[in-house]
Amino acid sequence: MLVNHWKSVLENFLIKRADTCDPGSTSQLSPRTVAYNCALVIKRRGKNPKVQASNLPRECIRHFFPKRKCFVFDRPTHDKVLLANIEKVSEKQLDPKFQEQTNIFRSYIFMHARTKTLREGITVTGNRLGTLAVTYVDAINSGAVPCLENAVITLAQRENSAAMQRAADYYSQQMAQRVKLPTDTLQELLDVHAACEREAIAVFMEHSFKDENQEFQKKLMEITMNKKGDFLLQNEESSIQYCQAKLNELSKGLMESISAGSFSVPGGHKLYMETKEKIEQDYWQVPRKGVKAKEVFQRFLESQVVIEKSILQSDKALTDREKAVAVNRAKKEAAEKEQELLKQKLQEQQQQMEAQEKSLKENIAQLKEKLQMEREHLLREQNMILEHKLKVQKDLLDEGFKKKCEEMNEEINQLKHMIDTTKNDDTPWIAHILDKFVNELPSILSAPSKLIGQVVKGVSLLFK
Repeated sequence: MLVNHWKSVLENFLIKRADTCDPGSTSQLSPRTVAYNCALVIKRRGKNPKVQASNLPRECIRHFFPKRKCFVFDRPTHDKVLLANIEKVSEKQLDPKFQEQTNIFRSYIFMHARTKTLREGITVTGNRLGTLAVTYVDAINSGAVPCLENAVITLAQRENSAAMQRAADYYSQQMAQRVKLPTDTLQELLDVHAACEREAIAVFMEHSFKDENQEFQKKLMEITMNKKGDFLLQNEESSIQYCQAKLNELSKGLMESISAGSFSVPGGHKLYMETKEKIEQDYWQVPRKGVKAKEVFQRFLESQVVIEKSILQSDKALTDREKAVAVNRAKKEAAEKEQELLKQKLQEQQQQMEAQEKSLKENIAQLKEKLQMEREHLLREQNMILEHKLKVQKDLLDEGFKKKCEEMNEEINQLKHMIDTTKNDDTPWIAHILDKFVNELPSILSAPSKLIGQVVKGVSLLFK
């Protein structure tokens, strides 16, 4: 990370001009002079340990902070009693000069200070900043060597877990709001799922960072897949309940007539068939029966097979030949309806596979977009660091530090090589990440290998 703005705050009790020739001088330094001197490398010959110790923090400030600003504050109050309880002092009791200096400092921060960011361009404020600080301080207190990278990894784990949960909750909420069960067709539900999943992935991408090996994105895919499965089951159950209720209502008269023996008369079979056909016509006129409409009606027909056969055999108005024809017709109609039901199931399986493929491609597309954005941000950051290092090198040369200037050449050349590599290595590294991501999906989603193969082929086509 590169922190591009260094701000120092000093209490101006009395800052003596230590850099003047007069040891007794008490003239005060300006904030600008203080900021300049903090980064001023002392030019002395030899390897004086004191000089090296003094130069080290100055060189660090110069190398890591392109912009430097110093603010000097007088005492908040000259009253020793109030100063001892400064937390309880009201603003009116503060020294006017101190208040003026505080307002200048606050205005500068609001107008010029940039929000802290990580390498991936992730803004670090609020809870994120608190987590980083706590993790870093805990490492110090435990006696370990504090490492900001480890603190960032801890933050990423926490943030990515929260981003995954936020995206999953968003998906559930949007599905509950947009889906009216039962849906008329499976495709209707899958279309809503695709829209909600696309938005949920975007929510995750917005709030996640450093998702190593796409661990949390894969978990989100698994969660949304399971939630989609729950909605599919709810949709089927809702359809079954609705269709069964409607069918019971429509067939109430038929069942009462059967119980009363109304069809056990000559010509009863014809009357029974007319009544059943009327029920079927009315049933298919009912709107939004859902995905189980054919299956529920098929069950109803199956429940009537024995009754229809009994009515047919007892109908004395029909000849044996007419009864045989009626039996064959019934078998043929039953077989046709079974074929229709099977065709619907196959069609729904195909729609499910297409929806899964669409889901995989959406995850890949958004991941690719995020990786490209991170690459662009990395390039901007590397160029900014290079620009700063070149300026530091020029300043050292102007100040007569030729050796230090030459020492920076290797570092600058390495950075230039990194920039060239990032520029030239445009898509291969992104393709590598995406291929790895796709190849690990079968174990997560239990998707057919044929489907995964099609998606892998699609990933390769993205970079041609």
